[in-house]
Amino acid sequence: MATTARGILSRISTRPTWAEVSLATLRRNFRVLEEHVGGNVTICAVVKADAYGHGGVDCAVALEAAGARWLGVTSLDEAIPLREAPVRSRILLMTGFWRGEEEEIVGLGLTPTVWEPWQIESLNRASGKLGVGKHPVHLKVDSGMGRLGVGLQMLPRLIEILKAADHLSLEGLSTHLACAEVLDAPSVQQQLKTFDEARGLLRAAGLTPALVHVANSSAVISRRTTWNNMIRPGLALYGYYLPFQRAGREVSGSALRVSVKPALTWKTRILALRDMEANQALGYGGTYVTKTPARIAVLPVGYADGLNRALSSAGRVIVRDHYAPIIGLISMDLTLIDVTGIARVEVGDEVILLGTSDGLTVSAQEHADMANTIAYEILCAISKRVPRRYTA
Repeated sequence: MATTARGILSRISTRPTWAEVSLATLRRNFRVLEEHVGGNVTICAVVKADAYGHGGVDCAVALEAAGARWLGVTSLDEAIPLREAPVRSRILLMTGFWRGEEEEIVGLGLTPTVWEPWQIESLNRASGKLGVGKHPVHLKVDSGMGRLGVGLQMLPRLIEILKAADHLSLEGLSTHLACAEVLDAPSVQQQLKTFDEARGLLRAAGLTPALVHVANSSAVISRRTTWNNMIRPGLALYGYYLPFQRAGREVSGSALRVSVKPALTWKTRILALRDMEANQALGYGGTYVTKTPARIAVLPVGYADGLNRALSSAGRVIVRDHYAPIIGLISMDLTLIDVTGIARVEVGDEVILLGTSDGLTVSAQEHADMANTIAYEILCAISKRVPRRYTA
């Protein structure tokens, strides 16, 4: 039988760089948050952006099995693969929808977020046409972040439109906090005050949404007053949260008594070993020069895989239970590390880019600090050419 290229690729890994996602850890993190907020608070587990780079469908299925009755996504195109999985939990479209998507949203039983008249009117027509009864919607209030949502000035008009929509029901009310991780941020209290005013306007009009949700991961961990009866954790499900601050100083997350663990470990293998003399320039631009004879390992991973270029000559990896520094500029497909002094290093040895081994850890937050960004971006940036491997 002739051997095809596709057949070869199905049997071997041509680029041994991969991400391991522990679904057991994901489920554990869900339970940790569940215990933290108690049984009277519903969790809308956020799986947008391909579950923050962890794999949307696999994570959604695992979270549903863990007890998640709600899942949050950005848009219709993120929701469709979940329904096809099939995921039966409620799915919240957190950033609304585009014109023309209304009938598909109603037909798939998705719950859209609304804040503009046309959204309510078009969904009402679609719901009436499909004869599904009163289709649920969640109303978003712009309490001060300035992105999506209805402001207090326009809310009375929107309430009139909602009350006239006889094929819709206002099931939920939400807003989003801009500075939840800043524990003494005055803007948070102002946003909550604005949100309470919006609730009052709805109540006066006879509208009492069954679900009220404000809290993202940072607020879930640090601000009990924001929980209401639904929360929207995302990053915390995957084992991270933004550094908390008070009076301009970082506050330990462990002091807030929520112990989540990273669900993703990013690995590669040593592609080649090079013995270099002193004063040897390495990598693009020759930005790194060896000071003494050095043993250099070449890794088959680069910025095209999501390894941030800001880690050049700054980041570190784990090899044979030792830290090894990244040296020189990270290139598109390759990265150099210094393994001088680490015994028995061989081609094919496993290297941890993100993860833990024998008490050593390289975290997404560490990468984020070096790149002057946030852990969200580090995780979401791990590209599609890095296969995800799931453990139960």
